[in-house]
Amino acid sequence: MAKRSLVALALVATLLLTVGPVSAIVYGELDNGRHPYVGAFVVERDGEFVSVCSGTLISKTVFLTAAHCVREERVVYVSFDDEITQTSTFHPGKAFAHPKFGSGGANNTHDIAVIVLDEPVAMDEYGRLPSAGLLDELKSRLRSQPFTAVGYGAIRESRKKGFEGILDNDHRRMALQSFNSLTKSWLKLSMNQATGDGGTCYGDSGGPHFLGGKDSNLVVSLTVTGDAVCKATDVTYRVDTKSARDFLADFVDLP
Repeated sequence: MAKRSLVALALVATLLLTVGPVSAIVYGELDNGRHPYVGAFVVERDGEFVSVCSGTLISKTVFLTAAHCVREERVVYVSFDDEITQTSTFHPGKAFAHPKFGSGGANNTHDIAVIVLDEPVAMDEYGRLPSAGLLDELKSRLRSQPFTAVGYGAIRESRKKGFEGILDNDHRRMALQSFNSLTKSWLKLSMNQATGDGGTCYGDSGGPHFLGGKDSNLVVSLTVTGDAVCKATDVTYRVDTKSARDFLADFVDLP
């Protein structure tokens, strides 16, 4: 799973620097097969497969992830195994980042990408995209709605430590979250353990935030950044905006 890099965490405050892969699930639990269409974005380095980010299969061949995960990678793979090991099943594909990634400043980083797989992957269901402007339509009700983050990567079990409390992990995990705030491009979600929320950390960049409970497949945003020690807030990139949808329309049919 992907892990939030410190550069990615600085993305919002610095009007976009070159960012690296993000995060892992904190205060969460094993996914236990609830979201088999959530996978790990994997690259091969020095003869070994390394999981660097997360994402969601939104059709038989299209895997949704973050642009900062793929921009420098030429040969890419995706795995949907519950745990990523050297013997996992790896599906090769080609990455396409939003053409405006890096040009929009902090208001809209265009941090969205897809991997088009070489061969289709058949599943009973896939991640589902939202209709245009769905979060704006629901804004007055979002505080009462649960959100679910899913991804591969580092975990945190306690708020009591800083970076030393972040533990490595290669399993697909999930955590429930609650609403924090909404802007034109960003959905901010609480990951404060004190209020019962979990969230993402180093290893989940590109991974989905589903609107709804543990069994939801409605992807409304992607993990991009948050606080450095993965304790308080997820800053996630919306996929229901015109900018995101214009990009995705080249690869999938939109609702």
